[in-house]
Amino acid sequence: MQTRIIGSLREITAANWDRLNGDDHPFVQHAFLLALEQHRCLKEYGWYPQHLLLEDHGKIIAAMPMYLKDNSYGEFIFDWSWALAYQRAGMPYYPKLVCSIPYTPATGPRLLIARDADYTRSARTLLSAATQHAQQLQTSSIHWLFTDPRDTDFFQSQQLPVRLSYQFQWENHGYTSFDHFLEDFSADKRKKIKRERRRVVEQDIHLEIRHGDEMTEELWSIYYQFYCDTFARKSGMPTLSLDFFKAVGDALPRQVVVVFALHSSKYVASAFNYRSATTLYGRHWGCAEEYHSLHFEACYYQGLDYCIANNLHRFEPGAQGEHKLSRGFLPTLTRSAHWIDQPQFRSAITQFVQREQHAVEAEVNLLLSEHSPFKSITSV
Repeated sequence: MQTRIIGSLREITAANWDRLNGDDHPFVQHAFLLALEQHRCLKEYGWYPQHLLLEDHGKIIAAMPMYLKDNSYGEFIFDWSWALAYQRAGMPYYPKLVCSIPYTPATGPRLLIARDADYTRSARTLLSAATQHAQQLQTSSIHWLFTDPRDTDFFQSQQLPVRLSYQFQWENHGYTSFDHFLEDFSADKRKKIKRERRRVVEQDIHLEIRHGDEMTEELWSIYYQFYCDTFARKSGMPTLSLDFFKAVGDALPRQVVVVFALHSSKYVASAFNYRSATTLYGRHWGCAEEYHSLHFEACYYQGLDYCIANNLHRFEPGAQGEHKLSRGFLPTLTRSAHWIDQPQFRSAITQFVQREQHAVEAEVNLLLSEHSPFKSITSV
């Protein structure tokens, strides 16, 4: 078996890459990652592709989507304190290598390994090759962000520190309707959500859902204006281009799910999602005008309706946001793994991650015990 680094997914075919993605996870598909490269979303913001391939007699059997970074923007696992500690010690933290999906805090596979390949052997080979590449580039570290359970177990078996964080996520417990879902709520929380949904209707707002193959040039332009407006309000950067959204809409026609809100036949807001066979992923929200409870309806309740109607198991509406908890999205642990080259920092970061883990678990249990909207709940 041999490994090699490629600087762009254009160097391999979609078929060779996508055969490694066993569950149609949208963010590791060739089309999604290539669209980021081709439409001015990466190098302009410090993401430089360094994808790692593992080949057996010329056949790709495993891969790792990886980027060389000169900053920590767009990662959602915050390590600025680590960078500051390096700076104070007179050592460079950047560049570093990141195995993640740019601007996408969604749990998923980071070690893409064909089903007919030996997972453990392939994973060890990928890890060894990645660390060798990091040392050749003189980077400080490698970070695998939002790892799925199998990859997390592997990294733990290799004695890498695994860092805990949490997001607010929803699980489908066989609900047949939105009202069925609300039956699990305490009375006051249930009334609050019904009141929010009613207020949207009372404002004469109509919601519609469009998949990627149902979008038009005009709708894409309208959506993109909403997307950019959100960043303008928050003094952020709209890192994803209009051409990127059009490309993924064409390439993933039924995995792109856009919720539009209309008032008096005029589009006034949108919420952008992706889906797999099992999960809906909420990503971007934007609006032209403020309407009472519209954000909750477009970003959460429409998504929940969609999940129930399409028998999806999970809804991950994005990072942060404690307001999601009262609407049925429970704090759910997420994980990342970290390889640190410098021995003293490796020891210090490992100890930090262990201490932080207890604090994160305690915070999640506190949220579940004191703020859950459900009649009964268990701890993590």
